[in-house]
Amino acid sequence: MIESEKYAEQLAVQLRKGFLAYCVLKTCSLEAKYTSDIIMQLRNAELVVVEGTIYPLLSRLQKDGLLSHEWQESEQGPPRKYYKTTDYGNEVVQHVAHKIAALNTTLKKL
Repeated sequence: MIESEKYAEQLAVQLRKGFLAYCVLKTCSLEAKYTSDIIMQLRNAELVVVEGTIYPLLSRLQKDGLLSHEWQESEQGPPRKYYKTTDYGNEVVQHVAHKIAALNTTLKKL
């Protein structure tokens, strides 16, 4: 890989990291989601994500008050933890959506 490609990839990784938290919140904003459902929805949207990344992110978002969880019984084994955005998390999703729209406008102007 040439130097410019490496640098571009590093920038893309940083953009994805920042964007992932918003995408997780957006995914959990309409209904409570199980972790594997969150991962599947992100992958279906063509966002590359691995379990080792998602679990610490869910913990951080919960600690920050953006997500809450509830335990739900499962037919396939033990109860599962489902995540849902809090009222505060929903407010953050709305604010970030506006910021993303503004950034997108800026990019189009450039």
